[in-house]
Amino acid sequence: MKLKGEKQESSDCNEGSKGKMTLLLALVALISGFGSSFQYGYNVSVINSPAPYMQDFYNRTYFNRTGVPMDSGFQTLLWSLTVSMYPLGGLFGSLIVWPMVNNCGRKGTLLINNLFSITAAILMGTSEIAKTFEVIIISRVIMGIYAGLASNVVPMFLGEISPKNLRGAMGIVPQLFIAIGILVAQIFGLSSILGNVKGWPVLLGLTGIPSLIQLLILPFFPESPRYLLLQKGNEEQARQALQRLRGWDDVDDEIEEMRQEDRSEKEEGHFTVLSLCTFRGLRWQLISIIVMMMGQQLSGVNAVFYYADRIFQSAGVDANNVQYVTVSIGAINVVMTLLAVFIVESLGRRILLLAGFGLCCVSCAVLTLALNLQTTVSWMSYLSIVCVIVYIIGHAIGASPVPFLLITEMFLQSSRPAAFMVGGSVHWICNFTVGLVFLYMEAGLGAYSFLIFCAVCLTTIVYIFIIVPETKNKTFMEINRIMAKRNKVEIQGDKEELKDFHAVPGGQTEKKEFASIEL
Repeated sequence: MKLKGEKQESSDCNEGSKGKMTLLLALVALISGFGSSFQYGYNVSVINSPAPYMQDFYNRTYFNRTGVPMDSGFQTLLWSLTVSMYPLGGLFGSLIVWPMVNNCGRKGTLLINNLFSITAAILMGTSEIAKTFEVIIISRVIMGIYAGLASNVVPMFLGEISPKNLRGAMGIVPQLFIAIGILVAQIFGLSSILGNVKGWPVLLGLTGIPSLIQLLILPFFPESPRYLLLQKGNEEQARQALQRLRGWDDVDDEIEEMRQEDRSEKEEGHFTVLSLCTFRGLRWQLISIIVMMMGQQLSGVNAVFYYADRIFQSAGVDANNVQYVTVSIGAINVVMTLLAVFIVESLGRRILLLAGFGLCCVSCAVLTLALNLQTTVSWMSYLSIVCVIVYIIGHAIGASPVPFLLITEMFLQSSRPAAFMVGGSVHWICNFTVGLVFLYMEAGLGAYSFLIFCAVCLTTIVYIFIIVPETKNKTFMEINRIMAKRNKVEIQGDKEELKDFHAVPGGQTEKKEFASIEL
């Protein structure tokens, strides 16, 4: 994208917004990721390994209260609630993103959010001593609310504080910590560590420690400069925050870019979810994040993680070794997400999305074949494990991390909180749906259930290829101009510049320089 006729300052602005990774910026990413995103991942998989011991605790508690054993149907219902209350809580968390980040700020929301996690950790850790399984189910809702907020606010926060040339890498950091959280829960959940009859309450209670660390350290780091300037109108604080994050004093170019964004948004004001859904100027951005979020979750990633043990057992892996295979899959997820952090700025967002969903699509198709033939062809069980590994690689490099990054990049300050609320809600509704429906799909369709995930991936690939633009190394305003062309609307800032004509003596017309956009 080229901008012609711009004044020299704007080219300086582009150069100035190319920042370096400072120690403070890295620490903010580390503390935000570890204190918030990590726990989303940790709580996705923490109940997988100790499930038999937790179900036994449910049964014993019920028997001690009533004197009769728990009915198997009731036990299945309670366990389904234990699993599904987490994504349901995530939906509730996503629904309060918009008011929280607008009123408390990005950093303030993360700090308040820690109270949910610490409360849930204490309740879960003491549930066995208190002889009550109900608090585990309630705590899963509370942790879901926590994860719903964290999964939206951390990418928003890191995207807003990053210079444009690091925004992709910083935007994938939350997903990296989610992957690390899943892996740590899998390791701690090994039967030789905490995944046993005595250790499971500790395993559940550990989730409060990262929150406590974040609660103590994050207050010393700056708030999002964009929030301070564009929503609070406090230029001095925004300037100080930017200077600390960038490691130099001259931040005039970035401040000016924020003002330019502010001017282009003046006409629309701040968006609610309803106004976002009805505003023509953001139509394709909104459709894009809904499609990508649906694709991310309905491609079956949580079906693979929730039921990984069953997939490996059905593939013929010895029951005693399944937990170690699952840990190795978690490790591959971490390594590939780490790779995505380093390649997203060079390859771009579109390539990672297309490659990621493409790998998921192919592996789901082959997995269907492998699971159907494993009883007749001996080596098919190994092929099914390879398919799961390829699927995890595909999701880790593109399908998991990039959609949240694109919500940050496709929307400006006034519409970003509402966009995250919509995207996050779609994410958690689909997460909840897959968790609830997959067992029934598996019972009814068997291995063919993965063909549905294959079709979802293929549909998402076609949409991304046709509609979603490349956003790497572009300012928020440049991305907004690309999408404005697709939406067939003019940007307010550009309209004001086009009107900036004034008459000069002699009846001639003189115009100031303005930016004409050439794609």
